[in-house]
Amino acid sequence: MPRKTMETSADLMKAMADFYTASFRAPDKLMAAYTSLMQDSIRAVTGQSEIVPAKGDKRFNDPIWTSNPLYKAMLSSYLTVCQHLDDWVEGLEIDNRDKLRAKFLTSLVTDTLAPTNTILGNPAAMKTTLEKGGSNLIDGAKNLIEDMLHNNGLPSMVDKSKFEVGKNLGITEGSVVYREDILEVIQYKPQTAEVQSRPVFIVPPQINKFYIWDLAPGRSVVEYLLGKGHQVFIVSWRNPSETQGKWGMDDYVLALDRAAAVTCDIAKVKDVNMVGACSGGITASLLLAYWAAKGTNRAHSHTQLVAILDVAGASNTAMGLFANFETLELARMFSRTRGVLPGKDLQKAFAWLRPNDLIWAYWVNNYLLGNEPPAFDILYWNADTTNLAGRLHGDMIKLLEQGGMKKGNTWRIADVEIDLGKVECDKFIVGGTTDHITPWEGCYSSMKAFGGKNEFVLSQSGHVQAIINPPGNPKARYMTNTGAHDTPEAFAAEAETNVGSWWEYWGKWLDARGGETKAAPKSLGNKANPALSAAPGTYVFENP
Repeated sequence: MPRKTMETSADLMKAMADFYTASFRAPDKLMAAYTSLMQDSIRAVTGQSEIVPAKGDKRFNDPIWTSNPLYKAMLSSYLTVCQHLDDWVEGLEIDNRDKLRAKFLTSLVTDTLAPTNTILGNPAAMKTTLEKGGSNLIDGAKNLIEDMLHNNGLPSMVDKSKFEVGKNLGITEGSVVYREDILEVIQYKPQTAEVQSRPVFIVPPQINKFYIWDLAPGRSVVEYLLGKGHQVFIVSWRNPSETQGKWGMDDYVLALDRAAAVTCDIAKVKDVNMVGACSGGITASLLLAYWAAKGTNRAHSHTQLVAILDVAGASNTAMGLFANFETLELARMFSRTRGVLPGKDLQKAFAWLRPNDLIWAYWVNNYLLGNEPPAFDILYWNADTTNLAGRLHGDMIKLLEQGGMKKGNTWRIADVEIDLGKVECDKFIVGGTTDHITPWEGCYSSMKAFGGKNEFVLSQSGHVQAIINPPGNPKARYMTNTGAHDTPEAFAAEAETNVGSWWEYWGKWLDARGGETKAAPKSLGNKANPALSAAPGTYVFENP
């Protein structure tokens, strides 16, 4: 393992060492904090505490937590410990980044020790156990054994038996029109008599399978775009095996370059409307900068979803930090494989970023209540993991170590120095208000790394829900601000809240950049790149 990677892997342990050193360096403050904790704990036990759970904490929704004195005391005691521990870390004189790491690790401990994770401390589990005579615990034990054997030790989030890619997921009609070792390109069959001449070219993340963009009828970005008369092409990345761990960022960007050239050839155009999300958005952005450096005008516009290019833009949020450096390194710690980071280990790392939602909620449902996991298409997609090539992982860490691709930072693709500031095409950038992986403030700051005219839209949703946001949801909202602003705070201060899905706003933006209309092609591919196989292709089924 490279020396720098080893150093970064040790950062979490170093943060805790610094935490303990700083704690014992000020024994007077430690004693004062301990005394304050004891005093507040006594108030909690005697029912005098006014502390309440944070807004949105679903663990304590049951009214018994406020009506029953015993449960109220238990809740107050637990929240008191959590608050004092967080306040203690905040007051330590340690590096801000190490402070965020320490907060993350201490929160893992407090989340694990939450009373709701136990039978006696969970009112719903107690009620179910009494009603079922304990049969729920027997069912829960069976679920636990099954997950230990077949789900990498994590509670199952989804009933996988209800879904099958190509059957009820990823079913929009299309064909693979280009294939090489690292990717396939799928062209979808037009759904309108006329289409816009300039195609939409979608770049999914390398760490997930592409069909999140074509999830299910009524919940498919591909279907929505086709219905509006756009030609749609999408990349399906190959799931790398250990022997393909040598694929690095250069390989992915150059493969994307070839795929975009094929798309232009098939559509008989000079440029495309690019779309990229998460790590796919980073790769697409690097390709745009590569084209700018070489004088290649192949991108008419670029839509970037939930992707951070400027790491400093997420530095005020612990989740932003761990979604970049520490998530990748946590996955490395879980993995003993050097060729690739197995998808199951990446999944475990991401789950521990939000343990209450992604681990302990299912612990309660599957093991304490004895229920089967839900059948939900997004959760199935999330569990359908992919590997991350070892060299690409190293390149991502290197890119993040330099602060990302913010202005002033450079990167090289195939020995060509690139600069995002030279990317002049129009850009549409989307963040999610509750995104724990790529916080919206970081997505906003990344916008400033580009040149040209850029617009930011804030979806009131999380990371994946920012992508899967079809029209028709009465609760959907998004924020826009067409005035002058240069910080996330300035954007939010004057932003207009819009009812509905941001897809509709984006659709109008894309329509203005789609080019002239023409008759829809009668067949997919062309003579040089004929249809090879039906969508969703072959790479989506590979699980090395």
